[in-house]
Amino acid sequence: MSTPDSRLHGVEVAGNPSTPNYLKLLLPKWRSLAMGGLFGGILGVGLAFIIPPTFTARVAFISPQPQQGGAAAALASLGALSSIAGAAAGVKAPVDQYVSLLQSVTVADRIIDKFGLQELYGKDFRADTRKELWQRLRVTPGKKDNLIVVETDDHDPKRAADMANTFVSELRTLSNGLTLTEAQQRRAFFEQHLSTTKDRLTQAQLALQKSGINAGTLKNEPKFAAESYAKVKAQVAAAEVRLQAMRRTLSENAVEVQQLSAALAGLRAQLGAMEEPMESSGNQDYVGAYRNFKYQETLFEIYSRQFELAKLDESREGLLFQVVDPATPPERKSKPKRSMLALGGVILGGLLTALWLLWPAFSLRQPSR
Repeated sequence: MSTPDSRLHGVEVAGNPSTPNYLKLLLPKWRSLAMGGLFGGILGVGLAFIIPPTFTARVAFISPQPQQGGAAAALASLGALSSIAGAAAGVKAPVDQYVSLLQSVTVADRIIDKFGLQELYGKDFRADTRKELWQRLRVTPGKKDNLIVVETDDHDPKRAADMANTFVSELRTLSNGLTLTEAQQRRAFFEQHLSTTKDRLTQAQLALQKSGINAGTLKNEPKFAAESYAKVKAQVAAAEVRLQAMRRTLSENAVEVQQLSAALAGLRAQLGAMEEPMESSGNQDYVGAYRNFKYQETLFEIYSRQFELAKLDESREGLLFQVVDPATPPERKSKPKRSMLALGGVILGGLLTALWLLWPAFSLRQPSR
């Protein structure tokens, strides 16, 4: 004999009498479930038309590779150290650096000011505007092909394309500005040492003239020894100055700094081996004056080359950004997806209808008080 709790809407529950069979309860009401799901799908499609469409613009460019400039060219000018410079010539700039620059506050503020995004997004504070802009920005770096993809979302397709292209142009401006600043520092640094060496060269020339050197004396053996010594000593001084300049922009663990430090140690050892026999030779006044003159002359030539290299780096345009796919106004919206909203509406409508149909069964299961 069936109990009242085992009969729900005329359906006999088999097995455990305390557990109603919800599936059997819903099968006779399948038309209601279908109507509920259909109504939810219609609401989802209607919601897709109400929500403002979002368009996604895409631009792809090749991550620029740094040219052989300051550090490698400085090593190459040492002559004997040119082979060491070759090892540092193939160092590539990390792609993550450009990704960080694209997502920097400086670039974001320039985009905000150019497109008036603070008023467009309806934000009272610039920090909130940056967050909204970064939420609409996606930067995907390529680890193998050095290709960086920038995607921007906006309700206006033309503005979305303009913003994506502007991100690349602002990255180019920021990178070139940083490169130019570093070149200016190196130019001013070597210009100061060049001026000091020029004054010392003039003093060494006057001291050499007072020693009474004539043309025949210059052809003797001390000339070759003095020139060799002066050249090595000038290379040591130039390497020390370059190492000091390099440490301003690079850490001690950088490859260029370690290579230049090792080369400097080798030059100092070579200089120490040359000083001892020269000090024991005769005609100290002549050798000392001529040696100091050649040293200052060689050092002046090295600083002049470095000064010209720094000016060349300062005058060049900077890193080259090659755009592979420029952003164009997208023809189709990226979201909201009508099919996804319609499917979600069907599922949600069916679930709500099922809960409404099963509510009497839930009510009967509540314990009486």
